[in-house]
Amino acid sequence: MINREQYTPGPASGAQVRKDGEKWTLILVRELRHSPEKVWQALTDPAHLREWAPFVTDGSLGTVGTVKLTWAGAPTPLETRVTRADAPKVLEYDDTRWELEAFGGGTRLTLWHSIDRRFISMGAAGWHISFDVLDRLLAGQPIGRIAGADVMKFDGWQRLNAEYAKQFGVETPNWPPKAGQKS
Repeated sequence: MINREQYTPGPASGAQVRKDGEKWTLILVRELRHSPEKVWQALTDPAHLREWAPFVTDGSLGTVGTVKLTWAGAPTPLETRVTRADAPKVLEYDDTRWELEAFGGGTRLTLWHSIDRRFISMGAAGWHISFDVLDRLLAGQPIGRIAGADVMKFDGWQRLNAEYAKQFGVETPNWPPKAGQKS
């Protein structure tokens, strides 16, 4: 059994960026060894989200409607409208879309997330680690959520950030900013 201290993220992979003018969308694909139904529950149930996602919600994301979503480290929740919840295939809310496809006895999970281009490599690195945490949680080997400011201190995050920045052809953001420097 692996614990948090033994976990090291693998190399940057399974990510791409779509650019439409100033709008950038991060697309991450991960193959999980768990059924779409099990993955769907982890994507929609508030108790599961608290264990792996970089945000928490005050209600299920599994039905169309409004919930409050709070990103790790954010001071206030955001009103979030779930616009599509077709279990266990498609989930859409705000600037996020998830697709689940049965694949090889497990699930191919695809995330589309609109993100400011300045933070695209940071987002990819953070989601990469969140997906690793999700996979371990679903396998019954939880290592605990690694999100927000904690993920940037986590061993391997800086490496992933640099690897994704190189893949996407963007500068590696200096994070956290040095005293007197703007982010």
